Amino acid sequence: MTTISASLVKELRDKTGAGMMDCKAALSENGGDMEAAVDWLRKKGLSKAAKKSGRTAAEGLVGVATDGVKGAVVEVNSETDFVARNDGFQALVKGIAAVALGTSGDVAALGAATLPSTGKSVVDSVTDAVATIGENMQLRRSAVLSVTDGVVASYVHNQACEGLGKIGVLVALESAADKAKLATLGKQIAMHVAPHDPTPAAVRTEEIDPAIVEHERKIFSEQALESGKPAAVVEKMVEGRIRKFYEEVTLLKQNFVMNPELTVEALVAQAAKDLGAPITIKAFVRMVIGEGIEKEVSDFAAEVAAAAGA
Repeated sequence: MTTISASLVKELRDKTGAGMMDCKAALSENGGDMEAAVDWLRKKGLSKAAKKSGRTAAEGLVGVATDGVKGAVVEVNSETDFVARNDGFQALVKGIAAVALGTSGDVAALGAATLPSTGKSVVDSVTDAVATIGENMQLRRSAVLSVTDGVVASYVHNQACEGLGKIGVLVALESAADKAKLATLGKQIAMHVAPHDPTPAAVRTEEIDPAIVEHERKIFSEQALESGKPAAVVEKMVEGRIRKFYEEVTLLKQNFVMNPELTVEALVAQAAKDLGAPITIKAFVRMVIGEGIEKEVSDFAAEVAAAAGA
């Protein structure tokens, strides 16, 4: 029987991040062969990962990466905020965001792309991390913005470390103006978008989804009809509320959070005048960790009791 030294176990543990007893078992099963032990752990890890895949992952991190005229934002979920503070998880999300810069923003294409740090696909790298870290994780969303001439600026709210946090925003500015000053303006607008309530639905009024407008119009109409006023008056009331709605959810019409006396549109117009070149907000993306995921509410006492009775 092959003797497994403590140093060999430590080497495998450092290489894979697996537990000490798992590493010892892997080496024993494979006669001390390091590469075979790595494969053995990976197969075992994949089995563990499959068992964890059904568990809700609504925490994690949003990662952003920019490169002048292009920017990417990704959401990678974990089960707990504790894992979001794990160095290995943070490195994984940073790496995925950097890879996303080379894609169109399609999450399936990003999942199939190779992560340089592992030499494997992004999806396989996330699966391996599940086995190593011990929680369900998933690459959930990605988005990419680009401009022909200008900058794509970014901002991360509730930052865990550089480029990673709970909310990530990209703002694409099309302009021939000074790029450093454009980047400053873009970050200011991104900082406006990140915490703003209500969240902007579009850059311009005409870009708002007609279905959203129709939904709001229906609600406003029902509310106005309850007033008992004549139809002509009701129609004017509804149109007034729709105009107010546009002001609230159109980015350009919102009051700039750092100077409420200016709208975002006025801010951009002033910047264009100061920089001597037209500036257009081409697009923005706001991504919030766990947005839209229904979180499970667990009864901790019941879980402990169940475990004790098992």
